[in-house]
Amino acid sequence: MPAQYGLIGYPLQHSFSPAYFKTKFAAQHIDAVYGLFPLETISEFTGLLASHPELEGLNVTTPYKEAVIPYLDQLDEVAREIGAVNCIAIKHGKTTGYNTDAMGFEKSLNPLLKPQHTQALILGTGGSSKAVAYALTQLGIPFQKVSRMKTEGALSYDDLNVDIISRHKLIINTTPVGMYPNIDAMPPFPFACVSSHHLLFDLIYNPVETKFLAKGREQGAVTKNGFEMLQLQAEASWGIWMSEP
Repeated sequence: MPAQYGLIGYPLQHSFSPAYFKTKFAAQHIDAVYGLFPLETISEFTGLLASHPELEGLNVTTPYKEAVIPYLDQLDEVAREIGAVNCIAIKHGKTTGYNTDAMGFEKSLNPLLKPQHTQALILGTGGSSKAVAYALTQLGIPFQKVSRMKTEGALSYDDLNVDIISRHKLIINTTPVGMYPNIDAMPPFPFACVSSHHLLFDLIYNPVETKFLAKGREQGAVTKNGFEMLQLQAEASWGIWMSEP
């Protein structure tokens, strides 16, 4: 029986991963398959493992990057520090959680950074935002999180003004707002305050240009989607799965 890998999340309407890993398996003559496992609740995770004993690795996407942690046997140091998991290795009956999002984001962002990108706004407070926050900390870039509701650790979108946005010239969308099939949606961000000195990064890769990025581009900002980040984190997941033991 071939080794099994896959992706958990909900919903899983479209994913880059199956075709990507199918190509990897074929190129390296590995007898393995990659499937999609939409879980309506994270409590289904235990049953998934029990019913698929051939599973050797999983990727994790929205909304389970944080919720899956209590179901895992252990975390690597980076995933523990971030508090979110997007890659799981299953070896000798034990599950280990990793975070390759932070590395993927940092490597994708770094070539675009300019001297003015000294502070960042992170849109969203979920598992992906934690990986982005970790990466920005590694890069020495202070950040402020933004959410729909104001909390102790995040501003609300209503709090944003010209002064805040002019000081934070790096803006990262970590929310799923604007992702296929809801391509006309976008975070309620005051784009009129964005300038050509800004860099807007959207973790979404489908569509290629979200409304968030399109609005930023119209204001003259440099923009980038999440496709390269996705490739980088997938490569890192691959390395984890193929490592001994």
